[in-house]
Amino acid sequence: MAPINQENFDYDLVVIGGGSGGLACAKQAVQLGAKVAVLDYVQPSPRGTKWGLGGTCVNVGCIPKKLMHQASLLGEAIHDAQPYGWQFADPASVRHDWAKLTESVQNHIKSVNWVTRVDLRDQKVEYVNGLGHFKDAHTVVAVLKNKTERELSAKHVVIAVGGRPRYPDIPGAAEYGITSDDIFSLPHQPGKTLCVGAGYIGLECAGFLKGLGYDVTVMVRSILLRGFDQQMATMIGDSMVERGIRFHHRTRPLAVEKQADGRLLVRYETAGEDGQTSTAEEVYDTVLFAIGRQAETGTLQLANAGVVTAEGGKSDKLDVSMPDHQTNVPHVRAVGDVLYRKPELTPVAIHAGRIIARRLFGESDETMDYRDVATTVFTPLEYGCVGSSEEDAEAAHGKDGIEVYHAYYKPTEFFVPQRSVRYCYLKAVALREGDQRVLGLHFLGPAAGEVIQGFAAALKCGLTMKVLRNTVGIHPTVAEEFTRLAITKSSGADPTPATCCS
Repeated sequence: MAPINQENFDYDLVVIGGGSGGLACAKQAVQLGAKVAVLDYVQPSPRGTKWGLGGTCVNVGCIPKKLMHQASLLGEAIHDAQPYGWQFADPASVRHDWAKLTESVQNHIKSVNWVTRVDLRDQKVEYVNGLGHFKDAHTVVAVLKNKTERELSAKHVVIAVGGRPRYPDIPGAAEYGITSDDIFSLPHQPGKTLCVGAGYIGLECAGFLKGLGYDVTVMVRSILLRGFDQQMATMIGDSMVERGIRFHHRTRPLAVEKQADGRLLVRYETAGEDGQTSTAEEVYDTVLFAIGRQAETGTLQLANAGVVTAEGGKSDKLDVSMPDHQTNVPHVRAVGDVLYRKPELTPVAIHAGRIIARRLFGESDETMDYRDVATTVFTPLEYGCVGSSEEDAEAAHGKDGIEVYHAYYKPTEFFVPQRSVRYCYLKAVALREGDQRVLGLHFLGPAAGEVIQGFAAALKCGLTMKVLRNTVGIHPTVAEEFTRLAITKSSGADPTPATCCS
């Protein structure tokens, strides 16, 4: 491999942002012979929460979320155990220790922070603990912890700053509310909690908090899980109601006020079906806002480099051209959650980051494929999906151009403890013609992420309903239900199974 031409720059590549996408890009570039520096600096949340190297996923995203989701599932398992013959005191007397959970979660996160720093050192990636911004098109300034500045010149720059939670513009929101930046290290138990927002973050937080024993209400402005299949989203909401989570629909908060006893009075407005609005108020111990995220581009001083954000500057995200992830400035690229209209998922950022490095320094012609990216919402009953929603498939191919296969099913593990199977459901959205190429797969039930991952590879390979029906399932698993799909929505037949073994 030819050596990198450094010209007069300090570095071949400077990455602004030490999250999953930025670190993946930096490490891959170093392995290909580039001289690389990574800038990372966490500005505390309004509540003062901060964390170490590794970005959102490691510190305040996927990893702590999955750990707390697992804690919640273990609580359910305690109640399931007695019918299976495990003998112990009344499970209703079991109580959860919030402080122990947060301590365990934070200890794991700190270990990952440390391993990440050691890995960068071992791979000869220079780590700069500084908040980066552009001085000009090829110069990045790092503002260090002691407020001194360091300039780094670079042939290429990758913006990987990700995003942070938004707060609503209402009195008391930022002063008294928290976000996902804070919940995983909250120094006191959350108590009665209001989750404002019904995207995947809001529903996941509401789910594990309820599973840990807290009183939870979700405030929904419009719809659940915008951007996801809406039949599945409705079923998720219904399954959460079945578990005791309350929902306030067509509702938005107006103000948060701290009372003398430290609790929070929330005033809110609800739009009735008749178009009339009504106001009410309720007291909570914790108010968690999950109303969306904004890209951390505001501190980058993009104008100094000539970089513009999407929609003529109306968006805080960056629009990039494929296949090189270039912004409007050719040597400035972007990756991860900062991208405009791209999936905001950790493995997406990692994959794209590596591809950018290989294209820059490895003479690769690989391209990032953002189509048919699988994901899972870790609500109490998990939802995994890949490909098109039913709505999007119908919009693209017409109602008569698609066929939807669907079924309810009964997980074997649910039989003995007599757990509800009312919302265990899956569907495959396919083209109606020929062998019926599968456009989307949707699964609501236990271990949804594990189930959908394998089928995601099949869908990328051109899976058809003919192939799916000719695949022999592993019995008794929940994943095999995809191989048993035979009933279409258009037939009007009952999709409820009679038995598990025929």
